[in-house]
Amino acid sequence: MRVLITSSIYPTPQAPKVVGGAEIFVRRLAESLVDKGDSVEVIRAASAPNQTMETCNGIDVYSAPVKNVYFPFSKHHSAPVRAVWHAVEDWQQTSQLVAERIRAFKPDILHSNNLSGLTTGVWKTASDLGIPILHTLHDYYLTCPRCSRFSNGSACAHTCVSCKILTVSRRSTTKHLDAVVGVSQRILDIHTQFGLFADTPLRTVIRNASTADVGDKATESPDGVVTFGFIGRLTQEKGIYNLVQAAAAIPSHLMRLVVAGHATESQRAHIKSLAPNARIDFLGFVAPREFYEQVDVVVVPSVWEDPSPLVVADAQAAGKPLLGTRFGGIQEVIEQDVTGWLTAPDPGSLTKSLLQIIESPRQISDISQRLRAGLNKWTFIDVVARYRDAFEHVRQSRGVARS
Repeated sequence: MRVLITSSIYPTPQAPKVVGGAEIFVRRLAESLVDKGDSVEVIRAASAPNQTMETCNGIDVYSAPVKNVYFPFSKHHSAPVRAVWHAVEDWQQTSQLVAERIRAFKPDILHSNNLSGLTTGVWKTASDLGIPILHTLHDYYLTCPRCSRFSNGSACAHTCVSCKILTVSRRSTTKHLDAVVGVSQRILDIHTQFGLFADTPLRTVIRNASTADVGDKATESPDGVVTFGFIGRLTQEKGIYNLVQAAAAIPSHLMRLVVAGHATESQRAHIKSLAPNARIDFLGFVAPREFYEQVDVVVVPSVWEDPSPLVVADAQAAGKPLLGTRFGGIQEVIEQDVTGWLTAPDPGSLTKSLLQIIESPRQISDISQRLRAGLNKWTFIDVVARYRDAFEHVRQSRGVARS
């Protein structure tokens, strides 16, 4: 099968930037498809002017020019400048590079992922040229210009008027899709409840699986100290500050908190000020295995509809119990008291949950053993198989429709 993949970001040696789990997933999927004998090309949004084609692990990666006031995922810009960027984003109705690669590569299917910088113009172009399209939902680009449905410190329960207006043209282009995949049921439901994909023939969920070397080493809590771990971006929506405030209410001889991820000096100082007496160790940006081998329990305290954070899949692959909040895809993969625990995101609820876990060391051990034994194990091999099945289903359905 010949698959043309589009993604806002696709990390390579010449453009190594990684913002979230979506681009890690896309690269792993592309390379896995090649390993299965499929032919793959990738188109990403350019991150610099005149970015040339790059071959990475046998895959040709093209960079589409971004026709906007700045490159996506670049430095922080003011609200007025961002507003202009979002307005300009939807002026692009087609993609010249996608058209060129379709004519040259002759793909059987277009698999689109995050769209910032590329726009839904990739869909119209593929549709005009008769190529079936499967889109994977990793974010909320189609209903929210910020892609997060998070504002003023909390998850958006409804789509506001400004978001409806700014995304109206994006939503109208979903008519070109042959299939849509949610990385969680929650992200798919949020879109369908908004009226999207009503006419899309295939709507399904394919959850993420671990893509990293995380190990599965068991840890032991010395002297009754339980080590909880947080890995990811130190941002408000990820819930790190609520977690730190919760840790501040627990005696330091009972709990240690390990934080992995890039942290500026000001972020570290702020975190320390929230919990001056807590035992908090900053690892910085480290390999996943180094993080997971130090922790007993992984905490995912998100306060937004986190679609399907890779940390959940990585933690389970590493045999680590999870304490997560009831948001997005997190709640779908944590079975209470079997693979982990669910809690509310506020500091008080987190403190209560942390203490309950500390008081049940046997349960930590039991859950770890279940996970290491492969309880409900879902691997990236399964993910690749499901996508290949979906690609084939779309291709055959389109073939029948044409005959």
